[in-house]
Amino acid sequence: MMYAIIFIVLGFAAMEFSGWFIHKYIMHGPLWGIHKTHHQPSKSFFELNDLFSLLFGSVAVLLIFLGVGKFDFRFWMGVGISLYGISYFFIHDVLVHRRIKWFDRPKSNFLQGIFKAHQAHHATNKKNDAVSFGLFVVPKKYFKIKS
Repeated sequence: MMYAIIFIVLGFAAMEFSGWFIHKYIMHGPLWGIHKTHHQPSKSFFELNDLFSLLFGSVAVLLIFLGVGKFDFRFWMGVGISLYGISYFFIHDVLVHRRIKWFDRPKSNFLQGIFKAHQAHHATNKKNDAVSFGLFVVPKKYFKIKS
């Protein structure tokens, strides 16, 4: 059981840190043409940027598929990546961007910090001017409560 938990946590953490790198250097780099649809106003529910979610989801499904026979590390890493994807959907798409209006704006300090960091990221719609590329790991300054 501890083996499974360790690899689930590793899969989740790997997505946050690889996601930060991919977001900063690939999405805001050579694949900006796809990602910029996320930084522009849209009247459509879907945006070209959603292709990245399909890519990451495919990696999770592949790992689960390859590891399900033995329930080895691949299976549990795939579960961790999937849990990250679910968390990303609820925090990024539902709470922050309100693509689906299930909940009000976040009230906890942690979620408000994530919300502020993402607002700062979207303060520009330019490729090179963005800040704060992670979802959960964001600069401390966004968690400070203004008095």
